[in-house]
Amino acid sequence: MNIPTKITVTRIAFVVALVLTLFICSFIPEVMSYQIPGTNILLLNLVAMIVFVLAASTDYLDGYLARKWNQVTNLGKFLDPIADKLLVDASLIYLAIPNPYLPDSLTISFFFVIIMIARDLVVDVIRQIAASEGKVVAANIFGKIKTVLQMIAIPFVFLNGWPFSYFDANWPSMCHITDILIYLATFASLLSGVIYVVQNRSILVSNKNKEEE
Repeated sequence: MNIPTKITVTRIAFVVALVLTLFICSFIPEVMSYQIPGTNILLLNLVAMIVFVLAASTDYLDGYLARKWNQVTNLGKFLDPIADKLLVDASLIYLAIPNPYLPDSLTISFFFVIIMIARDLVVDVIRQIAASEGKVVAANIFGKIKTVLQMIAIPFVFLNGWPFSYFDANWPSMCHITDILIYLATFASLLSGVIYVVQNRSILVSNKNKEEE
């Protein structure tokens, strides 16, 4: 296993540790409700945000090193998108569940979470079908934009809208800057998913015909 792949595996380990920590802490009211003094930021969410940013930063690092050192492997290609989806989807699900001890904390609508996760599932199915036929489904620019927007928006939700909350607190509900970032990420996710389906509809049709035969 080369260094870029080890970085990817480390990212997966980060995600697993993050999910386990958030799950365990959800049963401890003192942890779930503790805010950093003088702020509206949960200590637990701050720690989760730091882990998220560190893990997300390795997404660029492993790809860069793999290309620079000519160490692109099939294992790396397989694990990299899994690591990304685990990191983003686990964070989205956690942030969609209201904190019972701080009902005013920022959350992401389940509607948006379902769209973003469903998009990933559809794209994964298309890629698996294509792979079974020896084809490669290339990422499109909108998928990359979607990932960037998610990586930007999620940390701000972890921080309950900080630092934007200092000047957009009086803005209309659901129109704060962090909300807008989530809207943009959801739109990019939906758009990229539709483009994937349209561009690769021949793969889906071919697979359907095979199943009917």
